[in-house]
Amino acid sequence: MLKVIQLLILISCSYVVFGQTVPVPENYTIIESVLGDLDKDNIKELVVAYTIGKETTEYESLSRELIIYKMKDTEWILWKRSTQALYGSRDGGMTSDPYGGMEIKNSVLEVSQNGGSSWKWGHTDKYRYQDDDFYLIGYTSNYGKICEEWTSVDFNLSTGKIIVEKEYQTCNDTNEEETIYKTENEAMYKKGLKIMLEKRNEQEIKLITPKYKHEIYIAVKDD
Repeated sequence: MLKVIQLLILISCSYVVFGQTVPVPENYTIIESVLGDLDKDNIKELVVAYTIGKETTEYESLSRELIIYKMKDTEWILWKRSTQALYGSRDGGMTSDPYGGMEIKNSVLEVSQNGGSSWKWGHTDKYRYQDDDFYLIGYTSNYGKICEEWTSVDFNLSTGKIIVEKEYQTCNDTNEEETIYKTENEAMYKKGLKIMLEKRNEQEIKLITPKYKHEIYIAVKDD
């Protein structure tokens, strides 16, 4: 109940920013909105995450859209948008919501999502405005299962450097205290990847590390 109340407060407080009403397209619902200067013009932009439509069943996953607005005169005007940057409302596994939050740091938009049940996953995308669009410049992820294995990935798309760390774990049967019995650390480079916010999951991008042959999915094709 507390989470529901917090969500309702968040939504109700998100409709007005800088004294201006946040746009809500027909059949859209606001999840979260954040303000920040994304193009370094000393004027803050508005980023809004929306859910599209209304659930008709408990297990239905609704599409989502991320829209970036610029202030013109006294109105928020649509600037950029993406239906691929956010997963659906039930795509977190076991009918859970994968949305983790947004923030703007040093003109970089960060979007986090996570999910899973016994096997868990989470990742954060970092987008920067350059060449007249928003491009993925950083990707961090972690996934695995406690007491079995855990993999973390840190990909700097600007330099092309990827750091992959994998821990193999076991647990004491009595208290499930984790013990790491093997680690595999590896670095590799993949330069030249250009992934736009608008086309975040337009095509599958899978990388395989040269030493341990770990499969790393940077993008999953949006069906």
